[in-house]
Amino acid sequence: MENKFIGRYIVVDPNICHGKPTFRGTRIMVSDVLEQVAEGLAWESIIEGWHNSISKDAIAEALQLSRQAFLNHVTEFALEPSS
Repeated sequence: MENKFIGRYIVVDPNICHGKPTFRGTRIMVSDVLEQVAEGLAWESIIEGWHNSISKDAIAEALQLSRQAFLNHVTEFALEPSS
């Protein structure tokens, strides 16, 4: 398997982070940054925390792709109604 570019800033490389999506040119996993966004950290703090290795545009792309993935698979997340 070779590198797969998921977007402008996100890549899947089987030799980096076990093939998990990372930001291009880094070993920063997209899931880690999404978790920081979900925790409410300011984007500027996230960027500083990763030593300016990612940008606001990269975070925005990760969120846009996550949104699309969620919309495409929303039924898989649906909870059964409780009785």
